[in-house]
Amino acid sequence: MVSKASTAAGKLAAIPPSYADIHDGIVVLLDTARQAAARSVNAVMTTSYWEIGRRIVEAEQKGQRRAGYGEQLIERLSADLSARFGRGFGVNNLENMRRFFLSYPLAKISQTPSGNLGKDIAVGNSQTPSGISCLSDLAQAFVLPWSAYVRLLSVQDAHARQFYEAEALRGGWSVRQLDRQIGSQFYERTALSKDKSSMLAKGAMPKPEDAVTPGDAIKDPYVLEFLDLKDEYSESDLEEALILRLQDFLLELGEGFTFVGRQRRLRIDQTWYRVDLLFFHRELRCLVIVDLKLGSLTHADVGQMHMYCNYAKAHWTYADENPPVGLILCADKGQALARYALDGLPTQVMAANYRTVLPDAELLQKELNAARRLLESSGLNA
Repeated sequence: MVSKASTAAGKLAAIPPSYADIHDGIVVLLDTARQAAARSVNAVMTTSYWEIGRRIVEAEQKGQRRAGYGEQLIERLSADLSARFGRGFGVNNLENMRRFFLSYPLAKISQTPSGNLGKDIAVGNSQTPSGISCLSDLAQAFVLPWSAYVRLLSVQDAHARQFYEAEALRGGWSVRQLDRQIGSQFYERTALSKDKSSMLAKGAMPKPEDAVTPGDAIKDPYVLEFLDLKDEYSESDLEEALILRLQDFLLELGEGFTFVGRQRRLRIDQTWYRVDLLFFHRELRCLVIVDLKLGSLTHADVGQMHMYCNYAKAHWTYADENPPVGLILCADKGQALARYALDGLPTQVMAANYRTVLPDAELLQKELNAARRLLESSGLNA
């Protein structure tokens, strides 16, 4: 009878000595292929959005908006395109497309290596096969991903915007590096510096947090919207299990909670966020936003929750509903904490009423502690 050890040894012996080189070569091949796929998707998406912006501007009579006409056009397009293609065609994003074309008109596109492609698409019918070909060829003019151009459009000063774009192209900046440099006012600091070459060389050096993997590029919310793919999210096993237990616990309380959604995504300025759980409370007639933290409570957590509530009030709340309320749950090891964000409510009377109706914070803290101990004993870790 052949032993398992001898079988395993035979299998190892069958692996060629050059296996490491074969494995490493395939890893490089797949990484390169995924990066190329991400760039290709981004280029076609960006070009499509440029073309959408061009058509909007042309419909507005060369960008000269008549009073209310442009706004109504974008609102109608947003409603119809969203109904047909799903996410990605909100008013803000369509406005970004319009601004994108105005910032990169045909004259500027014609100066790119793609030459007269911009002129070709301007006179062609993009619904014909030749038009589609032009659209694909024109993608060569847009090297940066769409999310980078959206970030650039947020820079009001034209000279600063051109500087950041040039440096991003020269240095191969990721979107995260571009965002960090804009946020740190790299343009202004370089302009004031006596040693500009040194500043530029230093700014070109990426930081570890700037890295964007091919997976990150494909999971960019803009790309997911464009491809109409499900918005995946990343969380630890412990966090996911806690969220599910909290969802069930709140629904079982029998105090008017109705489940609305999980990992609900929202965009504030150019940054994407997700709220862990979203409920509607029937008695209070308001949305309840639940955010779970595995660590201790910080001032940033409180500020972020107020930001969520303000966004929900402006975009998710119906006219006959009360202002939303936030619930921050911190499942810190051994010391759970539940805190309601009620400071933004219009009156103290309303805040007091919310406190009376909503589940007691201590009850939620006990459930958090118990749930974490149970889940960790079963082998789930953060």
